[in-house]
Amino acid sequence: MTFRVAALYRFTTFDDPAALQGPLAALCCGLGVKGTLLLAREGINGTIAGRPEAIEAVLAHIRALPGCDALELKFAQAQAMPFYRMKVRVKKEIVTLGAGDLDPARNAGTHVDPADWNALIARDDVIVIDTRNDYEVKVGAFEGAIDPGTASFADFPAWFRRFRETWDPAAPPPKVAMYCTGGIRCEKSTAFLKAEGVEEVFHLKGGILNYLETVPQAASLWRGECFVFDERVAVGHGLAPGTHDLCRGCRRPVSPEDRVSPLYVEGVACPACHDERTDEARARYAERHKQAARAKELGIDHVGAAMAPPKPRDV
Repeated sequence: MTFRVAALYRFTTFDDPAALQGPLAALCCGLGVKGTLLLAREGINGTIAGRPEAIEAVLAHIRALPGCDALELKFAQAQAMPFYRMKVRVKKEIVTLGAGDLDPARNAGTHVDPADWNALIARDDVIVIDTRNDYEVKVGAFEGAIDPGTASFADFPAWFRRFRETWDPAAPPPKVAMYCTGGIRCEKSTAFLKAEGVEEVFHLKGGILNYLETVPQAASLWRGECFVFDERVAVGHGLAPGTHDLCRGCRRPVSPEDRVSPLYVEGVACPACHDERTDEARARYAERHKQAARAKELGIDHVGAAMAPPKPRDV
């Protein structure tokens, strides 16, 4: 069976997001859809997977919510269900920046289509900033982009304020172009820069995934793969499957080079987390991996797999 994967978000205003939680969760579970959806006063964000007709039914429900008719969507296909369960959660923010009330629905930067992105970032008066986290940037990035080296999206405001202090006050302020995986973090980070007084701020419409899908590889300025927050782990041009696996110990991406390291143990640890875990923790992960492998042989879901350590994602 082929599953349809839908990554979605919309900045809008929900007066009572908690009231939306129950009906949305019931619909998803009733249709066998799995993944994560986040609701907040500022909108909705998440990724879900299921049979194509089930995904369409859920999307129709979401589009009927206040301000969600123009939902931002990105589709992909998966040969296996990429999620273990369905979660619909109410949060303070749909993507956590912690920079106050920014209202990205009205104050985000200027969208730039993938077809126009190369020309923009090649300009001498434009600086390009990758808004993603360090483990994502390691998998792939645009040529010449600045890597903030952040461990969390919530670290971005403090990093940017330090970075801005390096600008020449006597020179015209630079134009700033930013990008992220699917667009949502850029909606918020560009709104933050505008609130900080940066006037000319741009971001890649639909994010890296839109670029990789629509820009021919021969013309692409992207180098490497793009980390994604599901069991695909990473994708390349044309959204083809990448070469990275997922460490079940820390949920970080594992490259082919990482997998030949003596610090890599499948299902247990990788070079990035090997020294972060105790012997007891590694023993638990090894048992979980053994049980998951047995469940796969039997063709059944492994409940313990859903209880793996959380991915280092910004939600």
